[in-house]
Amino acid sequence: MSTSAVPTGPGRSGEPDTEGADGLLAEQLLRLTRRLHRIQKRHLEPVGITPAQSRLLRTVAHFGDPPRMADLAARLEVVPRAVTSLVDGLEAVDRVRRVPDPTNRRVVRIELTDAGRATLRELRSARRAAAEDILAPLTAAQREVLGGLLSALVDPGPEGAC
Repeated sequence: MSTSAVPTGPGRSGEPDTEGADGLLAEQLLRLTRRLHRIQKRHLEPVGITPAQSRLLRTVAHFGDPPRMADLAARLEVVPRAVTSLVDGLEAVDRVRRVPDPTNRRVVRIELTDAGRATLRELRSARRAAAEDILAPLTAAQREVLGGLLSALVDPGPEGAC
């Protein structure tokens, strides 16, 4: 076996194992994502909705006029059937309602109800509490650094866009 076939890394050639470091970072990000989902789900339980329903409510609220189902599917980057299921669930608990489009009777739009707007206020509090849970071990300076790092990953610019 030639020496070029021997894996390199810490303790082998003195060079850092960047593939291993990237793999560790990826694993840490995945673990953090799972932890975020668990914490968010725990904070949303008293509100009575799922994280996916929460995201749909927030998305509906960001549209100026009530959006079409297709608009929601495109914004959420999901198939239209997924939006239908979410809307059905939220409509069953009076947080959204389907309304006819005023200019095209074949089009159905989704609007928030008063209960949906109240739920959005509860969601803001739940999200703040979940963020505090996850960020509790960090100092203010560490939070600022993390914010900058996350911004670089979330908004990589044109060269890093997918």
